[in-house]
Amino acid sequence: MIYLQLFLSFLQVGMFSFGGGYAALPLIQGQVVKTHSWLSMSEFTDLITISQMTPGPIAVNSATFVGEKIAGIPGALCATAGYILPSCIIVTVIAKIYLKWRNMELFQGVLGSLRPAVVALIASAGISILITAFWGNDMITFAGTNWSLAAIFVICIFLIQKVKMNPVWVMLLAGGMKVGVSCVQRL
Repeated sequence: MIYLQLFLSFLQVGMFSFGGGYAALPLIQGQVVKTHSWLSMSEFTDLITISQMTPGPIAVNSATFVGEKIAGIPGALCATAGYILPSCIIVTVIAKIYLKWRNMELFQGVLGSLRPAVVALIASAGISILITAFWGNDMITFAGTNWSLAAIFVICIFLIQKVKMNPVWVMLLAGGMKVGVSCVQRL
């Protein structure tokens, strides 16, 4: 039964996650955290971090990790298959349609109108993760802010945007800064 639930949950996510893995994050969160309570929001944030650091698409990695956590290797296979099945079918159909009607103005208009929705989905996922990182599951208050994580975030944004540092090095540096902050806080 759990295998079918995993398959169907990620099938829903796969069917409606236009715009790639980041756009799928709110849908995955809805299924995994809110609907089924398979993970807490904190665990979901950790899952996203791990999914970003491992090779492969973030949403596929997330499906695999959730499936494995809930029901082992068979669960990972069910969740991953559920997520990628709609994409395989939809991409095949769209490729045929696109090759036939790619020069049609209406078709280009539909594709252009999907862009703002995809940006909104990605922003929603980013804001949810940011809130969890800075405030955990508590209410958003000035006093409850995790200032060390906020400072690391600002430093990372600066390094990526202004210094143009490689994101891999920024991630490693951020991990090192967090370890350093944790060691200082324990003293």
